[in-house]
Amino acid sequence: MTEILQTPQLVTVFGGSGFLGRHVVRALAKRGYLVRVACRRPDLAFHLQPLGNVGQIQPVQANLRVRWSVDRAVQGASHVINLVGILHESGRQRFSTVQEFGARAVAEAARSVGASLTHVSALGADINSQSLYAQTKARGEKAVLDTLPNAVIYRPSIVFGPEDGFFNRFANMARFSPVLPLIGGGETLFQPIYVGDVAEAIARAVDGKVKGGSVYEIGGPQVLSFKQCMEQMLEVIDRKRTLVPVPWSIANLQASILGLLPNPLLTKDQVMLLRSDNVVSKAALDEGRTIAAVGIAPKSTASILPSYLWRYRAAGQFTRRTEA
Repeated sequence: MTEILQTPQLVTVFGGSGFLGRHVVRALAKRGYLVRVACRRPDLAFHLQPLGNVGQIQPVQANLRVRWSVDRAVQGASHVINLVGILHESGRQRFSTVQEFGARAVAEAARSVGASLTHVSALGADINSQSLYAQTKARGEKAVLDTLPNAVIYRPSIVFGPEDGFFNRFANMARFSPVLPLIGGGETLFQPIYVGDVAEAIARAVDGKVKGGSVYEIGGPQVLSFKQCMEQMLEVIDRKRTLVPVPWSIANLQASILGLLPNPLLTKDQVMLLRSDNVVSKAALDEGRTIAAVGIAPKSTASILPSYLWRYRAAGQFTRRTEA
């Protein structure tokens, strides 16, 4: 008698070619899911192919601003993941279109095919925030829950890992600059979360192991100030640099100029975000809406940063300054 094998479930990942996306795709591929990576430039997503078996990972073209492409990308999917977000506006990529309209489009498309949904937002999402980024993240969450009340929503703090845009950016700056800026004095608090832990939390939601209809705030095991993050980074790359406090007024002025660049180092909206701490709230801790509720013990920055920041040391991976 011929055995009938069960067809693997298909998961569509919007934004799967990005920093967090590649780790999510890897986690899903290891579990045996078929993964459809929906992104604007599928020709730039071939680096994902080795993460799974032949034919297991398929990049397709989709743009959250173009509704029919979103509907096409979810056809046949049992679960949909939305990782798409932007840190600054450029061209037609606006906060409202990507993080609000786009979030609603993905949720409605998932509902139309009967798929469940995991949506990744950000800590600090607040509809009353003065930051447009935080406002649209909150509106996107509302659109998702209005459309699919059982959706899983994750709000990560700063996500770090081999390709991150935070520690890598400042470590690279430290190679050339004798000083590093501490915006607002470097007192803003963060709770950095390892990208692999975020990806695992998302994969567990796909497995059906995470209660839907909730907003989970996920952060790492430590709360660090901006200054402490810079000090830890400098210790790992074995460099001494002067940390210079930058008052908010000066930071706003700098952001006004830098924000005009095609890929700005700093924008006024980001300065506004830095005025608020980026940590898991007491309410989330009391209500069990943290990464611990997903069954994950998050990794610390101290255990992960040396594994990828070593390339910023003056003499390479195996050379460290010693007392001698």
